[in-house]
Amino acid sequence: MSALILALVAGAVVGSALGALGGGGSVLAVPAMIYLLGFTPAAATTASLIIVAATSATALAAHARDGNVAWRTGSLFAAAGILPAVAAGAAAGHLPQEALTAGFAAVAVLAALRMLRSATPELPGGVRPVKAAGAGAGLGAVTGFLGVGGGFLAVPALVGVLGLRMRQAVGTSLLVITVNSLAALAARAGTGGDLRWELIGPFAAAAVLAAWDGKRLAAKVTGGTLRRIFAVVLLAVAAFMLTDAVR
Repeated sequence: MSALILALVAGAVVGSALGALGGGGSVLAVPAMIYLLGFTPAAATTASLIIVAATSATALAAHARDGNVAWRTGSLFAAAGILPAVAAGAAAGHLPQEALTAGFAAVAVLAALRMLRSATPELPGGVRPVKAAGAGAGLGAVTGFLGVGGGFLAVPALVGVLGLRMRQAVGTSLLVITVNSLAALAARAGTGGDLRWELIGPFAAAAVLAAWDGKRLAAKVTGGTLRRIFAVVLLAVAAFMLTDAVR
């Protein structure tokens, strides 16, 4: 199978997961880049940031039309993550490839465990500024280091720390992810190695288009079933990547 077809198929899978689950799908982008398309871990995390930024920005526009984006709250949350995203993005290029792979495997496990848990409850109450800043900074660092959007971390933080409704938290998380991804990309400019745009472009395009199909899939299959299936896939990917990093 040619690399172009693999890029299109992988992009479709990532986009479908993002559209159906509202977060977490980008965790598959990095291993797809490494093991299917032959990217180095450093180049894969940079390419993933490009794909995550494009897909998140597109989905953000759709959520904004429905009024599900808390712009002021999301902007403040995103602002807390800009400097950590830039710093982590710059540092990632100097880390051993094995460390990036192992770190990514750990994040994939965290994402899987998050999905196996029940949905995050919507909590009443006002904004907790210190916790909000800490959560925003932590998300920015994860995005910068590993090239993942972090929707599986952002949504619970926006609900539990900032008190947003679940639907609004999903839309607002896309704003945060887009800002953090662009900040990390700016820090990585010129350090991503051979990015192979002939594969990144089709991958990103397929992900953006498939995200709409993912929304339709979510209407036909229960959210719990989708999360459990995707969590099992993530655990398998994490185990494979961890084994590859330590051998």
